[in-house]
Amino acid sequence: MEIIQETLNYLHNIVICIHIKEFVFLSHIHVTSKNFTQIRYKIPHRHISSSTNVDFVLSDSMIDKSAVKDKQQEDSAAARDPRWTPADFSIVYSKDLLPASGGEEMTLGFLQELVKILFGYICKSSQRSSKVLDFHHPHQLKDGLEGFSLNLPDQPETLEQILVDCRDTLKYGVSTGHPRFFNQLSSGLDVIGVAGEWLTSTANTNMFTYEVSPVFLLMEEILLRKMQSIVGWSDDDGDGIFCPGGTISNLYSILLARYHFYPEVKTRGMGALPQLALFTSEHSHYSVKKSAAVLGIGSENVAVVKCDERWGRDLGSQLMEGRQLEHTGLVPFYVNATAGTTVYGAFDPLNDIADICHRHTLWMHVDAAWGGGLLMSDRHRMKLQGIERACSVTWNPHKMMGVPLQCSAILVKKKGLLKECNEFCAEYLFQMDKPYNVSYDTGDKSIQCGRHVDAFKLWLMWKAKGSEGFGTQVNKCLENAEYLYDQLQMRTDFELVFKDKPEHSNVCFWYIPPSLRGLPLGTERDKRLHQVAPQIKGRMMEKGSVLIGYQPLGDKVNFFRCVFSNPATQQEDIDFLLDEIVWLGHDL
Repeated sequence: MEIIQETLNYLHNIVICIHIKEFVFLSHIHVTSKNFTQIRYKIPHRHISSSTNVDFVLSDSMIDKSAVKDKQQEDSAAARDPRWTPADFSIVYSKDLLPASGGEEMTLGFLQELVKILFGYICKSSQRSSKVLDFHHPHQLKDGLEGFSLNLPDQPETLEQILVDCRDTLKYGVSTGHPRFFNQLSSGLDVIGVAGEWLTSTANTNMFTYEVSPVFLLMEEILLRKMQSIVGWSDDDGDGIFCPGGTISNLYSILLARYHFYPEVKTRGMGALPQLALFTSEHSHYSVKKSAAVLGIGSENVAVVKCDERWGRDLGSQLMEGRQLEHTGLVPFYVNATAGTTVYGAFDPLNDIADICHRHTLWMHVDAAWGGGLLMSDRHRMKLQGIERACSVTWNPHKMMGVPLQCSAILVKKKGLLKECNEFCAEYLFQMDKPYNVSYDTGDKSIQCGRHVDAFKLWLMWKAKGSEGFGTQVNKCLENAEYLYDQLQMRTDFELVFKDKPEHSNVCFWYIPPSLRGLPLGTERDKRLHQVAPQIKGRMMEKGSVLIGYQPLGDKVNFFRCVFSNPATQQEDIDFLLDEIVWLGHDL
């Protein structure tokens, strides 16, 4: 209960600090003050038990009764309008909230109710007895469930209905913060990150100029410098920007590489350039091909390097062959190396690739969207040796570092290139005669105009955890992967896709139901095994107890991919996952 109390106090104080400037309005429901100076932000080791009652939020011990009594003696909304009571939102509408005159108390009451909903959801997400998802098919959600309607009304609905809609939206969604959610690379629910996202939305500003976003722009600069330092670049090198996801960060890398070698493309277009080609491994993220298509290079001009098991093979000879493509009119200019592939969690040999890129004057990009978090760990950062030699790096803190979606950065070694490539000097934004240092007007570095503040939640979490805390979190996730790997090795009803220990927190495996265990290896067995994972996943979604992804890759039939990025996950959750797969698939 102490964790519940501290979390509630923290969230309640967020409401106070962000939304209400005159603290007198807090006294009608006053949560007793908590001294947060003695509370350390720690990775959870134990969580709220399944018997904890999360529906109650304010107990008698948490209410300052004298403050309530004092408030009853003051003028109140009820006195101004006898129909209104603090808990009755059935006759209150959004027009009654701030900035409406006298809307402070109603606004506070509404936000407190919202905090109760969020707090209940956070607590429930930590309960292993709760579902990861309450699955419904699209037509069921569209038709409406138990009063939850997706249709948009012509007339405003009451705040009571708005609060119900908030509860139902969470109820019918997927609890990605649940310790048994293994489906995606981004998972977990960080309370400090939630607070950062809430404050960001409250500030509701844009990241193009210092005049409208002074604090956030400085925070972004500090974060980018810190990340560049961790990559291994000197203080004299480095630039960057936060982007809406790793795909856009990877797109930036190709955009910048092309401009670096062919700056005339900005004004004259692709018709002024030779036919370009770029390299990536067959296990790289599909965003590389997509970016080539978007930028007019063409997906067919992406040369795919074959892989040996998880890693690129004969990379040098294949890149040399690529240089010879110039005789056919194709000119290679860019190589994408992956630090942490999406499915296998593999790391390309960065130093080898850097040697080749240096020798042949190719732009080296490292897609460390998934693997970048390992740089925070003294134990695992050596897996990215050579990343400091890259021209650009993609790093997604919303993955391994657990920052709420979205939070991705493109880091660029050459200073000034981002602005040179993208600036168009819109006079209504980027005037040169402003009364401050206009170098902080970073909006022209971006291909966007409006840009969301993605930096603050990461900055706040970094303050709360420290670099050391992120490192501990990463270590724990990889320890979970090793535990799963060890368990699978000891069992006869599962097969590992790779016999070697995982490099990252990805663990890939097949479940072999009893009906297939006697079959010899071959086409018939593969055909039947290919159907096992999708059928188990379907049953898993209907039951809602756990969630894990699956896919085929190359000549390998459908297999499960378990990834760990949630520090709430414990070994008991891994044991549950395996037992649940067996239970759901034993009759297939």
